[in-house]
Amino acid sequence: MPPSPAFDWHMSAIWIADPPAILLVALAIDALAGDMRPVFRYLPHPVVAIGALVSFLDRRLNREHRSFNDRRLRGIATVAFVAGLSFAIGWAAHLVFVHAKWGWAAEALAIGILVAQRSLRDHVAAVGTALAGEGLAAGRRAVAHIVGRDPQTLDEHGVARAAIESLFENFSDAVVAPVFWYLLLGLPGVIALKAINTMDSMIGHRTPRHRAFGEAAARLDTAVMFLPARIAALCLALAAAIVPGGRPLAALRTMLRDARKHRSFNAGWPEAAGAGALGLALSGPRRYHGEPSDEPWIGDGRARATPGDVERACRLFVVACLAHAALAAAYLLVFRA
Repeated sequence: MPPSPAFDWHMSAIWIADPPAILLVALAIDALAGDMRPVFRYLPHPVVAIGALVSFLDRRLNREHRSFNDRRLRGIATVAFVAGLSFAIGWAAHLVFVHAKWGWAAEALAIGILVAQRSLRDHVAAVGTALAGEGLAAGRRAVAHIVGRDPQTLDEHGVARAAIESLFENFSDAVVAPVFWYLLLGLPGVIALKAINTMDSMIGHRTPRHRAFGEAAARLDTAVMFLPARIAALCLALAAAIVPGGRPLAALRTMLRDARKHRSFNAGWPEAAGAGALGLALSGPRRYHGEPSDEPWIGDGRARATPGDVERACRLFVVACLAHAALAAAYLLVFRA
């Protein structure tokens, strides 16, 4: 006897409530809706709320008159508190969602908000469009939204390289890492990850103010991003085998040879893979806050990147996101088996 419609609906509900299935829905939501800017005109974005808390704790606990060790201990306490609180909020939200009829949809929406495939691609593509259509000044204005270096010191090739580097580095941070930690720890893991990333971006610097207070944030971010960075690099190499003109073997070779040249322990992996895949040389000397930084080149291709290379990088990124989603789907099959 065939199963009843009620049984079919019940089994479908069980399937869609599985964490990997929720994740695939979340990735689709992000790909279609992006950063949902209209919604966050009226509601605080979770990352903005985390940033406000970190800023408050930085002002109150990281006073210049305190000793180096005192500031370091206060930094450790700050990281433990913010990451722990974020994990607890994620756990409480998950408990609410798991007992609600449409809770799986709410959890998928929450994950979709914390992944940034669409918005990352759109911001980088806007740099290439501005460069090609309106010239260097417009390209500098567009790239200023996504990089920390001074855009006024960049020529057209520097602007294009900066956009491409940001795309590949943030593929790891904003796409692969949230998925990785969701598959391991669920919604609490993703929210804790975003808290760790936010703390690293705000206080994890080797400046006089944050060298002690931000040390724990920087070290923890390095630890949680170790595997996602390398998975991101492999996804880019896989995408290079699919994208016309991509160079998958060069992506792997450049990744293994040049990733450790990068100033970041993790970011060099996807950046090197992307450089090899596109036949470009990325990184190189630049200026941060008016100070020169003699960074080594990553990749042995062209350093004179163009708006066309930004477009090629965006195509590679889109295919890498699809490859990444396919890996999540493969995990889904293993998980359900």
